[in-house]
Amino acid sequence: MNDSDATAESAENTLADKLNHLFRTVVPAGREPYTTEEVAREITAGGVPISGSYIWLLRKGQRNNPTLRHVEALAKFFGVPPAYFFDDQVTEAVNADLRLLVALRDTQVQRVALRAAGLSPESLHSINEVIERVRELEGLPTNRTSPPERSA
Repeated sequence: MNDSDATAESAENTLADKLNHLFRTVVPAGREPYTTEEVAREITAGGVPISGSYIWLLRKGQRNNPTLRHVEALAKFFGVPPAYFFDDQVTEAVNADLRLLVALRDTQVQRVALRAAGLSPESLHSINEVIERVRELEGLPTNRTSPPERSA
């Protein structure tokens, strides 16, 4: 993530920002993101009546105090804890998991991971070092805080 991504993510602190982030990020495999109406239909079918227009108002920030039932239903639909919408620490933790899921949807990332399977711990460590160096060169954050274990 570059500095502008970090700034954009830290600015995502309103209910509308967080809800829109989920719409952009939690995307079914092989298709476009969910529509507001689609989410409303699914939540309503699950037993919590909600309209697409109400979700739209939440997404636009024109409504910012949904009922607990609506928060729980939206959280359940997107697979996040209800606290995601109100606790910034929970939001940060969930967003880190979502970044990983998005990365794993990338076929190039999948290819690298699959090609690395079965390599020795020493080779995996070397590959990790190369990836971290390339991330540095591209101005991306590195994960030097917890390097993989090397066997003796």
